[in-house]
Amino acid sequence: MIEKNFAFISGLPRSGSTLLCNILAQNPETKVSKATSGLHDVLFGVRNQWDRLIEHQAEGVDSTRLKRVLQGIFHGYLHDGFAYPLVIDKGRGWLSLIEMLEFVLDKKCKIICPVRDLAEILASFEKLWRNTTAKTQWNFEKNDYFDAQTVEGRCAIWAHKDQPVGLAYNRVKDALQRGYSDRMHFVEFNDLTSYPERTLEGIYKFLNVANFKHDFDNVTQYTQEDDENVHRIVGLHAIRPKVLPVPRSATETLGEVAKKYRNLEVWR
Repeated sequence: MIEKNFAFISGLPRSGSTLLCNILAQNPETKVSKATSGLHDVLFGVRNQWDRLIEHQAEGVDSTRLKRVLQGIFHGYLHDGFAYPLVIDKGRGWLSLIEMLEFVLDKKCKIICPVRDLAEILASFEKLWRNTTAKTQWNFEKNDYFDAQTVEGRCAIWAHKDQPVGLAYNRVKDALQRGYSDRMHFVEFNDLTSYPERTLEGIYKFLNVANFKHDFDNVTQYTQEDDENVHRIVGLHAIRPKVLPVPRSATETLGEVAKKYRNLEVWR
């Protein structure tokens, strides 16, 4: 068993995960991912190839050795955080890999799940697109040029099962269907931005660690991601220094399209 206090952040995009990471990073007892982590993809890749290696097939597949290797990767990847009482890794795929994660940890995991009304998430993507489309073409437009010509089409693309909103939503839904609600702590975007102190208290209670008094008026951008060159989306992971309520804008931004994505909150 890995005797260390780990937690994971995995939820919906445009739902406050970056803001949450930067708030949590104020706590000197906590080491938080400085960017979206690739740890789960590394573990996923090794697990997928383990029993496909001819040498392992010839010798006899050894799951005990696999566990030791995955645990070694896990330790090595998060090594910089081992001086901290709590390590938090942010990765989009953890919800789909709970079984593998618990195989590595040898205990139940704890996943913080930022969530938000899907219409508001899509409105946030739409506003980002409008703010950047004058200067660059988003990657999705290359493959879905004609659908990308309308608000309805763009929303449908982002909500598709292989795109950021649809993929993340399906992962949340499936984790609940697999019976892992006790491993998940949902953080509503509106609660985080409107009632941050109460929301953080709930997170610390879920993690079973001491509460910390955060400064919600001065949140320094601790996380850094090269959004412009990697995702071609300026401001994708930018945060404001002060935590304030964010007005709902889906109806104004998406029009009638917003109705299609209302009342889909499977976590409530």
